Amino acid sequence: MADAAKKKNAKAGSVTVVQTGSSTRRPADQHATLVGLGLGRIGKSRELNDTPAIRGMIAKVAHLVRVEAAAGEK
Repeated sequence: MADAAKKKNAKAGSVTVVQTGSSTRRPADQHATLVGLGLGRIGKSRELNDTPAIRGMIAKVAHLVRVEAAAGEK
């Protein structure tokens, strides 16, 4: 029953982004992109809608983040 509840609550088309690198000594636009994604320190994670705009932001800072499937998705 708990698995069914998790799947029901999981957002359709979402992705979890975890910051793995620091924005220190990076260009200002990369720092701003991390802030736009709702990140700001190593280890912080956010669950975001999987849209082309978000994917573009992730691509810009791909060397600083890790992308995971959202909880409840395979």
